[in-house]
Amino acid sequence: MTSHLERFTERHPHLADVVLAVALCACMVFGAQVSTTDSPAPADPWPARILALLCGAALLTSRRRPRTVLVVTAASAAVLTGLGHLPSPLLLAPVMAGLYWLAALTDSRTTGLFAYPAMAALVATSLSARPLGDDFMLRSVGTVFWLLLPLALGGLSRFRRAYLESVQARAEHAERTREEEARLRVAEERMRIARELHDAVAHHMAVAHAQAGTAAHLAPTQPEQARKILTELVGTTTSALLELRATVGVLRQAGAPDPGVLEPAPGLDRLPDLVTACASAGLTVEVAADGEAQPLSPAVDLTAYRIVQEALTNAAKHASDHQARVHLSYTHAGLRITVTNDGVPVAPAIPGGGYGLMGMRERAHAVGGDLRAGPRPAGGFEVAVTLPLRSPHQAAAPADRPEESR
Repeated sequence: MTSHLERFTERHPHLADVVLAVALCACMVFGAQVSTTDSPAPADPWPARILALLCGAALLTSRRRPRTVLVVTAASAAVLTGLGHLPSPLLLAPVMAGLYWLAALTDSRTTGLFAYPAMAALVATSLSARPLGDDFMLRSVGTVFWLLLPLALGGLSRFRRAYLESVQARAEHAERTREEEARLRVAEERMRIARELHDAVAHHMAVAHAQAGTAAHLAPTQPEQARKILTELVGTTTSALLELRATVGVLRQAGAPDPGVLEPAPGLDRLPDLVTACASAGLTVEVAADGEAQPLSPAVDLTAYRIVQEALTNAAKHASDHQARVHLSYTHAGLRITVTNDGVPVAPAIPGGGYGLMGMRERAHAVGGDLRAGPRPAGGFEVAVTLPLRSPHQAAAPADRPEESR
């Protein structure tokens, strides 16, 4: 019943105010007729009726002007108690309503500034109208009690409204946070997918392009060598298709990928195969290592392989001497990889690098590493990356989650 009344009041606030004002006006009229042996009601009822109508009109603006409503109702009740009317709850009903709205719609300081003087004035006028008698407690303590009750209820209503507003604000903030987090995750997923497709296609296509060009060049004079290169070209394109199919297959799966049907993630253990593929494309690669080899986490191992792969792909496309060197340096703190070539780039270097260099930097940063790439002072180009032995987010594997399950 209470919930239905609250919903009706929220939907029709003006109608509720009119009904309340009429009811309180009637209460004040009937309250003016209440009397005791020591406090008989005055014979003339018209002052009470006129002041009740004034209070009813004022109560219509309770939601907009609670201070004015309290002043009008308290002054009207003080006039009636000063004329000898008994301060019964019915007579004080408009004042009680004014105190409720004041406590519910204003702050504690404003409530105290208006409410306590009004209560003191009512008690003083009530006691001054009649000599001290048996109704002394009713005129003093009773008046204070009935006026403190709406103050407490109004304060509780204000606190409840503030609590609900804070809960709603937190819910809205949580909703905005979820939406922002979702947008961020979508952006990260797009970047990750772009890196996946770039790594799955760019290297193999660069090698295939070089093999096709070499085969076309050797076909008129060295057909056997050209046939051998074309055979290797078939293997290169097959590897590209298989890797692309595996990447797209992982992205299309609704649930977790089945590790039994997917290839393991590539790592530095596949570096010899990468060197062989580059050699078939005309790029001579020298690999050197120093320090005791340390076990790497899957994310770091994959990141190291992908960075070397991309660096060698760039060297195959841009280095004029068709030679590159890969140096691995293991320490207890991490792994440092440098990929260099001494040739002059075919095309001028692009400030900041293209998508390949951008992807290498993103991979290195994702596992807590750092990458620098650019022309060497002595000529050529160098890619240098420092990686930790363990990714700071091994469980999430942010760099390449799908490939780690391949």
